[in-house]
Amino acid sequence: MDFKRIVRHLSMTRWSVNAAFPPRTLRAIEQAIRESHRAHIGQVLFVVEGALHSTPLFDGLTARERAIDVFSQLRVWDTECNNGILIYLLLADRDVEIVADRGINSRVATQEWETICSMMESEFRSGSYESGAVHGIEQVTALLKLHFPALSSPHEDLPAKPVLM
Repeated sequence: MDFKRIVRHLSMTRWSVNAAFPPRTLRAIEQAIRESHRAHIGQVLFVVEGALHSTPLFDGLTARERAIDVFSQLRVWDTECNNGILIYLLLADRDVEIVADRGINSRVATQEWETICSMMESEFRSGSYESGAVHGIEQVTALLKLHFPALSSPHEDLPAKPVLM
């Protein structure tokens, strides 16, 4: 059991999440996602979760495992073309995970997602939440434009507005 991780999670407050992602930052993320959705057929959802609840935390749930749970809970998989993408931040760990539906994963390598996650994590560690999120969305957009360019006017199955859990 990682004592430092437990302390980080138990001390994470809603105020901390709101301080890292104030309304201005959330608007910038929403705008970046709206622009992204016009450029390709993927559907991007950005989620920030402050910390894990005590039971999953003490059970050692990883950010990746939680991201997969959130992907399912928020029905990111339930898009018309199986093209949903979750960008998930577990703020207490400053760990970013990208989970993509099967329509996207069949053409994008795991290493490509991990490179984007690493860049975002680096910016988040330095406290640059807005630029880290927007740059990450821009990198996801560039990758999706390459593999899944927009064919017609975009259809949004997922909301552009970021989700704070």
